[in-house]
Amino acid sequence: MPAIPPPISATRPTPCPEEGQSEGALDRQRLLAVLREQVRAVEAPGTGRGVVPLGVPAVDAHLPAAGGVNGLPRAALHEVAAAGDLDAGAATAFTALLAARLAEQVRGPILWMTRAPDLYAPGLDAQGVGPGRLVVVHATSEVDLLWAMEEALRCPRVGAVVGEAGGLDLTASRRLHLAAETGGVPGLLLRLNADKGGAMKGLKGAGRGSGRGSTQATAAVTRWQVGTAPIHDDGSAASAFTGPAWRVELLRCRGGRPGAWTLYEREGLRLEAAGEVAVPAPETPPPASAVVPFAPTPLPPTWRAVG
Repeated sequence: MPAIPPPISATRPTPCPEEGQSEGALDRQRLLAVLREQVRAVEAPGTGRGVVPLGVPAVDAHLPAAGGVNGLPRAALHEVAAAGDLDAGAATAFTALLAARLAEQVRGPILWMTRAPDLYAPGLDAQGVGPGRLVVVHATSEVDLLWAMEEALRCPRVGAVVGEAGGLDLTASRRLHLAAETGGVPGLLLRLNADKGGAMKGLKGAGRGSGRGSTQATAAVTRWQVGTAPIHDDGSAASAFTGPAWRVELLRCRGGRPGAWTLYEREGLRLEAAGEVAVPAPETPPPASAVVPFAPTPLPPTWRAVG
């Protein structure tokens, strides 16, 4: 919340009232103007700490602007939901990518808070969340997870905080958003299963739809819904991509506007949309001790696919 400005009389002299207009009416008009400026600042929280472009021009054009640049506000809460029961891997990968992008300007760790022991580290590493900065926090309850997430968001030395939260009401999400603003740390809520937690009841049954039927309100600045997208071998531009394909919908964006895109990933390119300039992957390789070889065998059933 921006600071309350000093009294108007201390910032500028009061002009003589115009004919037919009392001095009290002029004061009310000036007070309303100040309040409108404060409301505009509240409607675009986090932009005061800067924004981070996602790297895809079509998507960035829908995100809030600060300093002439469009992107995701850093000091804010964001929400990512899986479009369906089979899209947990896509939502997890997209969340990891957002966390890596938001944490690029900070050397601190990326804290990933979960109650499930199925995170697949090589999959997260492929999205930019490498083992050198990933800290996984296993919580025994939803209350503990939210408490740990709030405490981490208040620490300015943390790069980003991801929390796999199920049931989350508006009050709890506001606490997380205020903590993100206080510490200047981006927070990401990851919703994977529509059957778990009342916060996802509105998305249950929406499948791959827009998800606009959700009645659960949160304080997140952006709200994303992510699912897998098919790649057709039909000679089109999209068929040239060999990595994961995601159907990404921006359902809500404070200070921006909603949109929907199909995003692709391939070797050497972090993220791109068909026909658009891509974001190069980091050129610095991880240390040899941090490299985990990928086994050609399928993932064990206890691991979550990421991608």
